[in-house]
Amino acid sequence: MKLKPVKLAPALITTCVIALVCLVRLEKVDFFERLERITYDMRVRESVKYPVPAATNLGFVAIDDPSVDFVRTNRTLGYRFGLLWPRQVYGRMVAELAQQGARAVAFDVIFGELREDQAPVQMADGSLLDSDQFFAMQMRRARNVIIADTENITPPDLFATNAMLGDITTDTNKDSDGVLRRAQAFRVRQQWHWAFRWVAANPAWGIDLNRARMETNQVVLPRSDGTEIKVPLDAEGNFEITDLVEPGGNQAPTGGLRKAKPVEEMRIWHMGIELAARELGLDLAKAEVNLPAGKITLRGTNDVARTLPVDDRGRFYIDWCLTPNDARLAKRPARELLEQDKARLDGTNGPPAPWAGKLVVVGSSATGNNLTDRGITPLERDTLLASEHWNVANSVITGRFPRRSSPAMDLLLITVMGIVAGLITWELRALLAFVCVAFLAAGYLVLGIFLYVEHRYWLPLVLPLLGALLMTHVCLVTWRVVFEQAERRRVKSIFSRIVSPNIVNELLDAEKFSLGGARREVTVLFADVRGFTEFTDKSQQQADAQVAAQQLTGAAMEACYDEQARDALQTVNTYLSLVADRVKQHAGTLDKYIGDCVMAFWGAPTPNSRHAADCVQAAIDAQRSIYALNRQRAEQNRQLIAENSARESAGLPQKMPLPILLLGSGINTGLVTVGLMGSEEHISNYTVFGREVNLASRLEGHSGRGRIVIGETTYRHLLKDDPALAASCVALSDADLKGFRSAVKVYEVPWRPPGSPSLDEEFFPGKAAGRPPETDLLLRRNS
Repeated sequence: MKLKPVKLAPALITTCVIALVCLVRLEKVDFFERLERITYDMRVRESVKYPVPAATNLGFVAIDDPSVDFVRTNRTLGYRFGLLWPRQVYGRMVAELAQQGARAVAFDVIFGELREDQAPVQMADGSLLDSDQFFAMQMRRARNVIIADTENITPPDLFATNAMLGDITTDTNKDSDGVLRRAQAFRVRQQWHWAFRWVAANPAWGIDLNRARMETNQVVLPRSDGTEIKVPLDAEGNFEITDLVEPGGNQAPTGGLRKAKPVEEMRIWHMGIELAARELGLDLAKAEVNLPAGKITLRGTNDVARTLPVDDRGRFYIDWCLTPNDARLAKRPARELLEQDKARLDGTNGPPAPWAGKLVVVGSSATGNNLTDRGITPLERDTLLASEHWNVANSVITGRFPRRSSPAMDLLLITVMGIVAGLITWELRALLAFVCVAFLAAGYLVLGIFLYVEHRYWLPLVLPLLGALLMTHVCLVTWRVVFEQAERRRVKSIFSRIVSPNIVNELLDAEKFSLGGARREVTVLFADVRGFTEFTDKSQQQADAQVAAQQLTGAAMEACYDEQARDALQTVNTYLSLVADRVKQHAGTLDKYIGDCVMAFWGAPTPNSRHAADCVQAAIDAQRSIYALNRQRAEQNRQLIAENSARESAGLPQKMPLPILLLGSGINTGLVTVGLMGSEEHISNYTVFGREVNLASRLEGHSGRGRIVIGETTYRHLLKDDPALAASCVALSDADLKGFRSAVKVYEVPWRPPGSPSLDEEFFPGKAAGRPPETDLLLRRNS
């Protein structure tokens, strides 16, 4: 076998490796993504060793184990509670933080429902106030509280209307390896307009919004007494807020608005972003969200602006630079805050307020099963998850975000590294090339770490190094050793299933052979199984009927449909395999299966002076094989009629008849382009294309059922190569075929003895003999 010129080898190998690695990058194969994330985590842990400028007013009130024990056992606060604190404890925290001048307070604690069972609070005047009401009152007074909201749990309106909402959802933001690296900038929630929520919160209305319904021109609000309140909607779907008047005559607050949508979309921003917005004066309601461009712009007072780099889902990478033990983070236990609140209420002078001007996160650092809030982050496998919020806030405040390189940059780096590896490996001796590649890899690794530590820029490491650099080097080093055998195996693997064994051996023994594109005169066959679409439709209907009759559901229903699909595939494979066998038997090249159609050609890859005659003879043998199969099936169906009669008498389900399908064939000869369709690494198939191929396909569509139609050029080849076969051909009327300007001269090749009954008369007698429908269906199932 003559090998390719050596000078082409490095270029071809390098190009293929680069293309493969680029495809892996574009497809984001999870295995390589996981490896890349591991290198990212390594860089994050390295960056913590080199602190960067950070916000100086971030703080954390830790609900730790000593605080939980203190609240349970103390004799100084005037109250004692167990593991799960009532809302009044959090209300006291809010009151104390507000008194000390905290700039914002964010609770990384879920308040998912009201708790009427909790102990009330005794106020200064001796009255008792519900614990939830006390918490809400303190938040309303502070006017700077952010409470937790998740994708599945929303705070009740009593809390939501007295505080801001901050998203703390983490599960949906974790990567496939379970590590929390990113945060969602915001979530969008649809909810009832606040006027509807206001009336629903008023017992006098007796309205449950869970039962409310939207109609074309009105909103219907069912009441507890069985009546309904109907709020009309205008043509734009807006309602008049003044229409909401309670039974006692009080009107819902308008807030200065006259009309509004009954259901509004609300952005729930990440808790850390809400904290930063309080610090910078950002107007989150006017955020400029451009997810296709990968950015969210937040603007505030004094021309402050922050741009968040996000993906198409609005997620951004968290700069994990402030650990719970960082000296720049103010950290105090919840116990201390509660003691300060008690001292203030008692009029005792306490220490200077440590929380003045702070952005405070209140969260759990306890270890109990109901209190623990820890997870896996790039910093470590057991990280306090409340740290996410102050790290996000710090990123927004400082304008410092980790940014991953763009796909275009990744592809450029992969290409450059692959080309450099190819040049080094091919031009230098093996040992020297290995040393140079190792030094290049080490330098690139150091660059990747440096860029993240200094600039939070995530340069890809895995695919440029392991993919482009190392793979190119290894492939070029081993090319000479494995090329000859690989080429032989490649040719055999391509053609062993599409041509006969003797052609495969001829190809492997050829001194000069190319799979590249070339112009060749070939004869092309298209053979289509007629009636298969109708058969599959009826088969599907029968499966549907069986499911309905037996009331199948779940796994039983799926099993029924799977059986139907297997039967359909087995049927078409039975017919197509007969055609494929005849193609190989007559030294043809099996090109492909196109649904229920076989495409084959003669005259390539090896020359064949009788390609037209061999193709036509293969088509004749294929029709005869199909005919023999159909006769066998028709006889089995006739026996099945009697068997089904007996089964019906015995009350047993009937067996389905075997489908009988026919074959339509179109053949044409001419000059075409022949070669491998695809790339060197990802070969689709060895195929032909061109005008003459299209004509063969059109002739197949024109052939009808059980017929062979050939073009004029094929007929002329038969006159030369097989005069007897050409003499049996019948000239047909010129055919107007789609895609061809003028009518085409066509011929039919008979394959049955003269005087034979038509295929319809032989296999589908119900059409002409007027059989009962059920007998006709049994015999033909599909025509």
